[in-house]
Amino acid sequence: MLDTHQKNISTLIHLSTFSRFLIPFGNFIGPLVLWLANKEKSDFIDSHGKQALNFQISVLLYAIILGTITVPFFIFHLLGSIDFIDFDSFHNFHINIGKPSPLLYIGGGLGVLAVICFIIELILIIQASLKARDGQYYKYPFTIQFLK
Repeated sequence: MLDTHQKNISTLIHLSTFSRFLIPFGNFIGPLVLWLANKEKSDFIDSHGKQALNFQISVLLYAIILGTITVPFFIFHLLGSIDFIDFDSFHNFHINIGKPSPLLYIGGGLGVLAVICFIIELILIIQASLKARDGQYYKYPFTIQFLK
């Protein structure tokens, strides 16, 4: 039978991922510290700690992949508007804001996808916290199981 302390620690593990808005890498540090300090006390805490950390590592991996796909589209768009042959220092440097390139549309679409994924991430963290508070196990979707 789960006691209130185990539920509270598990809930706090999930909610501590929001510390990234105050501390760099807080989404890893907070859950890791809480999980390492309490994982031997309960299988429930151990399971929620692993799930939270696996989800954060997966989100980081997905963000890196999305970023490496998105950033080149913006760079190629910017470099495509500069004529390097006639580039004479900054004397006659003009930026032509005309018809947007299809590359910019693709990069913008991927940026919108990143924002949507961020919102989904926040919803999933809150959902996992509520499940932990209620004493239920939770498994994040789209998570790679690094810690088993």
